[in-house]
Amino acid sequence: MAKFLLVYHGGGMPESQEEQAKVMAAWGGWFQSTGGALKDPGNPISQTSTIAPDGSVSHGGGANPVSGYSLLEAESMDAAVALAKGCPVLQGGASIEVAETYDVM
Repeated sequence: MAKFLLVYHGGGMPESQEEQAKVMAAWGGWFQSTGGALKDPGNPISQTSTIAPDGSVSHGGGANPVSGYSLLEAESMDAAVALAKGCPVLQGGASIEVAETYDVM
C-alpha cells in the first residue's frame, strides 16, 4: 500500500456551534467511509512561515495557503483521489492536493 498526504488549501471554519457539530459529524462519517485507509486524520493549520533558500522568512503561506492535512494509505493515486473526493473539507470551499509519499528512512 502506498501512503498519501492530503493537503487542504483554503476553506473556512464553521461559524456557529450548530454548523461545527454538522461539520464534525461529516468528518466522522468520512473517517468511517475510508475503511481504515485513513492513518492520521490530521488537523487544521493556522499560522505559517516559509523559509527561502537564502534563509529569509515570509509569513502567511502565499497565494494558496495550506489549511490542513490528513494521511492515508491506498493502492494507487486513483484510489487515494477517490477517497479524497469524499472529504468534507470540500464542502467548506477548500481544495485538496493529493501527494504520494515514500519511505526513505
